[in-house]
Order: sequence, then structure tokens, then C-alpha cells
Amino acid sequence: MFGKKSDLMLFFAWIVACVATLGSLFLSEYLGYEPCKLCWFQRILMYPLTVLLGIAYFRGDSGIRVYILPLSVIGGLISAYHVTIQRIAAARAAAAPSTSCGRVSCETDYLNWFGFITIPMLALVAFILIIAAMIVISRQERRRW
Repeated sequence: MFGKKSDLMLFFAWIVACVATLGSLFLSEYLGYEPCKLCWFQRILMYPLTVLLGIAYFRGDSGIRVYILPLSVIGGLISAYHVTIQRIAAARAAAAPSTSCGRVSCETDYLNWFGFITIPMLALVAFILIIAAMIVISRQERRRW
């Protein structure tokens, strides 16, 4: 089924992106959780990954990593910032003017499993997993040369 490790990693990254996309749609469209401004930016960076990684997997195009890595790194940085302002009081106080604007505050915590798993944390994990898969693909491609 999977000819090489890079195919497996493309499939893995695609599944992660699909789960993250479907999860965010479930939370907002089915459960009615309105996304904050930072959540929207994370979505803007995650949703295209679903399409790009799906096409790359079915075409066997491991070169897609060049396009996936920047989107994933930027999305991961936004997620890390979002987790930081949700979890660290000093960061929340410093960021309050920029994150409290809009209909939903970026500090809003709709989901809190085990006291630390929040929606931005889940997005961060998804971006990290996709980045890791792209790094594995990059190393595989380097070994070929």
C-alpha cells in the first residue's frame, strides 16, 4: 500500500490535517463554538493543508513539503501564541488589548480536557505533527541523493 516512507508520512500528514479540519468544523458548526480571531488564522492555514496534502499523497509528490512547511510553521507559531495567552497570566495581560477585540475573546476556553488540552493546543499538536512528517520526508529525500 505504501511504497516508501515518504508516502506513509504524506498519508499521515493528510490524515492529521483532515482530522483537524473536520474537528474545527464540528466544534463551530455542530456545537456552535464561535471561533476567535486567532482561531480563524489557524483555520486559514490548516484548511489548505487538507487539500494540498491529499493531492500530494495521491500523486506521490513528496516535493509538496516545500509548500507545506511554511504554512505549518506559521500556523504552529500562531497556535503557540494562542496557547500562551490562554495559559500564562502575564502573557494574557500583555496581549489583552489585541486579543479581546471582536465578538469572541482569544482567551475564551470552550474546551478544556484534563486541565490543559484546549482547542488551540489541539491545533498546535496538529501543526507539529505535520511539520514532523515533512521533516521525515525531507530527510528521506536527502538520503536518496
